[in-house]
Amino acid sequence: MALTLGIETSCDETSVAVVEDGRRVLSNVIHSQVDLHRDFGGVVPELAARDHLERLPQLLDLAMDRAHVKPADLDQLAVTRGPGLVGCLLVGVGVGEGLAAAWDKPLTGVNHLWGHIYAAMLSRPDLEPPLLGLVVSGAHSDLVRMPGHGRFEVIGRTRDDAAGEAFDKAARMLGLGFPGGPALDRLARRGDPRRQQLPKPSLPGLEYSFSGLKTALLYRLRDLGESLTEQDRADLAAAFEQSVVESLLEKLDRALEEAAPREVVVAGGVAANTLLRRRAAEVVGDRARLTMPALELCTDNAAMIAAAGHYSGRFPADVDPSLSW
Repeated sequence: MALTLGIETSCDETSVAVVEDGRRVLSNVIHSQVDLHRDFGGVVPELAARDHLERLPQLLDLAMDRAHVKPADLDQLAVTRGPGLVGCLLVGVGVGEGLAAAWDKPLTGVNHLWGHIYAAMLSRPDLEPPLLGLVVSGAHSDLVRMPGHGRFEVIGRTRDDAAGEAFDKAARMLGLGFPGGPALDRLARRGDPRRQQLPKPSLPGLEYSFSGLKTALLYRLRDLGESLTEQDRADLAAAFEQSVVESLLEKLDRALEEAAPREVVVAGGVAANTLLRRRAAEVVGDRARLTMPALELCTDNAAMIAAAGHYSGRFPADVDPSLSW
């Protein structure tokens, strides 16, 4: 049995977790900073970093207590090294380095994007590579192949905004506030996309682009002007959501046809979207086994970082805000 303590502070969630053998979550404590940033309409990096620093000691004690472990029981520590906000990453890495030195434990730096794939393995413990993954999180909408643990090959990505960024900007246009993605999802449930059709982005190959779709929504809102009703807003939210989701899954479907994998993972914060979860199951069908993390593991959390740290090997905990696959 190997125990890994994970620390996640890449953006606006502070999280500490203890995971056994990279598969079993013993504790996963998450503090969201949504209320801290709501009035600003987005994450303020300086406030986020300061809040991480204030919250981590309490969350660390709570995660250890819930897992019923002591420092001596741990085999290693894992901390997010990127991508993310530089000040936030420095807080997590600094705390991780201090704990590793004080407890005489090895520390590994974890790629946050890898963590989202490993979140699926926490939800389905028998899941193993090779697999095809669609990661829709933050500034990333990436199609990747994972031939083995700690090995990834990007086969498709966005040319501009990622799906999550597109949802946030659309939500802002519709007056939904922050965080935009969940609010747009809720509003879309009351709408009918057929009443406010928007174009579906389409690029050759396995690339994504959502800039034209955002422009189409902006023009439609301008056309409606003061005649915009609450039902119009709900219909536009549903139409925008449908266009993004179908664009994401069109390329996943194409990758499935080309690679014919046995395992498919759809993960990341946007994987909590209601329509994406339903349509992904329909698109994958019986061609492969689809795994989507439990909702609490879709958004940023330390359990996925601990799981990735267990399997990915030793990496230096050097902060890299622009880290890619």
